[in-house]
Amino acid sequence: MPQSISSLQNPRIKNVVKLNNRQQRDAQQLTVVEGVREVSRALNCHILPVEAYICPPLITGEEATAVTQQLYRLEETSQTRLYEVTPAVFAKMAYRGQSGGILMVIPYLTRPLSNIPLSPTPFLVIIEGGEKPGNLGAILRTADAAGVDGVIISEDDTRQGTDVHNPNAIRASLGALFSVPVAVATTDEVIDWLRRQHIHVAITTPDATELYTSVNLSGPIAIVMGSEAHGLSDAWFDAADVQLSIPMFGLVDSLNLSVATAVILYEVIRQREAQTSKQPSLTSA
Repeated sequence: MPQSISSLQNPRIKNVVKLNNRQQRDAQQLTVVEGVREVSRALNCHILPVEAYICPPLITGEEATAVTQQLYRLEETSQTRLYEVTPAVFAKMAYRGQSGGILMVIPYLTRPLSNIPLSPTPFLVIIEGGEKPGNLGAILRTADAAGVDGVIISEDDTRQGTDVHNPNAIRASLGALFSVPVAVATTDEVIDWLRRQHIHVAITTPDATELYTSVNLSGPIAIVMGSEAHGLSDAWFDAADVQLSIPMFGLVDSLNLSVATAVILYEVIRQREAQTSKQPSLTSA
């Protein structure tokens, strides 16, 4: 049976609150998933929580009831630890409001590059220096919709990778973090791995002479996106097989990172569906 917790000073509750901090998340390799939809999608992707918390007075609606029943079954089969908490305790734990009385603690989900399952024609997204977790979450949503093989967070000495396990990134992904393979590695490691996999590198930069629609992107491709403020590091310019630009006709000089990523990813889809032979191919370049 689930244990009941009513004290705001309970050590487990305090530890869940600590996981709002990235340093604590990284140290424990744990993060928090909250909300009926997000928890449901995690469970449907066979992600088992280390522990889960429900607040019965806040559980309303068919979906929330179904998710709660799933958690009860996991607790009955000793696959997780389940706790029933009071509204005051849940409010202390919840990173955001409107979480529907359901919260889980799960292990980190990132994997090594070698564990990304590549399709016969690999299709990858690489993000270097994306500042905002919300942008990364939105990119994961697009990546899931576009059917990419994986999303890679690229880091170097001066640019720490965006925190994919930030609760804001999880929320913005609408559960796509649970379905899209994600890896984190240094920029040099990523470039070396791409070369060994014979995957072409397409970077985006405002200074590129090639429009994103003018190059054949239908082969094995990694679309590399940098931060809105600083762009990409020199290593990616050196590794690029092609540099792409998105035309800008207004006053602003950059698109939101998640929007720009979506534009390029769906151009890859368009080209793959059309299988045009009129554009110059990177393979023959």
